[in-house]
Amino acid sequence: MDKPSLPAAPARPPQAPGPALQQRRDAHWKKTRRLTAILLTIWLLTGFLTVFFARELLHLNLFGWPLPFYMAAQGASLVYLAIIAFYAWRMRRLDRTFHAEEQA
Repeated sequence: MDKPSLPAAPARPPQAPGPALQQRRDAHWKKTRRLTAILLTIWLLTGFLTVFFARELLHLNLFGWPLPFYMAAQGASLVYLAIIAFYAWRMRRLDRTFHAEEQA
């Protein structure tokens, strides 16, 4: 036998955030966009420019291997993992700071 469902609570219209909260949100979003742009630039430099300028970079060695070969073989993957780890670490700090300010 099914239980009768309770009536839903009346929905409250969302309140507009105060100007101080909105300013903190805007600052948080600006920091997030800046971090994303920087990391995407690093990703572009690692993934595209290393391959594009492979012939010019042949004289550079990393751990005894030519730089373009190393980047194609494993360097790019390591840089991508570092980008992801740094993004997660930095965003965790930004979010904690934002929420701490929000609670105060």
